[in-house]
Amino acid sequence: MDISDQLQCLFSGKVEERNGPHVIEIPEQELRLGDLEADETYRVALLPSPTTSETNTTDDDSQSQQTSQTPPVEEGERRTVEIEDIGDQGDGITRVERGFVVIVPDTKQSERVTIEITDVRENVAFADVVERISYYE
Repeated sequence: MDISDQLQCLFSGKVEERNGPHVIEIPEQELRLGDLEADETYRVALLPSPTTSETNTTDDDSQSQQTSQTPPVEEGERRTVEIEDIGDQGDGITRVERGFVVIVPDTKQSERVTIEITDVRENVAFADVVERISYYE
């Protein structure tokens, strides 16, 4: 499956019926990150969640589904990134594969830095700056 470079956010949710229409709730944190705005229109892709029996099988397709659900970074990993935005708490925000969010304190928007991942969670990671990179390099 190809994932567009234009991916704004990635989260899991349920489709619920509410008095006729069906609704998917966007987590508030996705709006706080600043890439999505209330009352705007976005394209949405829906992917089925694997069932319990699918996650317990060992065929290649099932393993690739499980792998795509894991964060694309690991603790201790170093990457050079550009800070895309500043969050409400003043921390820098960058995105890596599949739109996965990495929070980097003490950075400015558009700053290029080498980071070391310090904490990885299901839908976000945290990193410290190892080196600030000049735009002339």
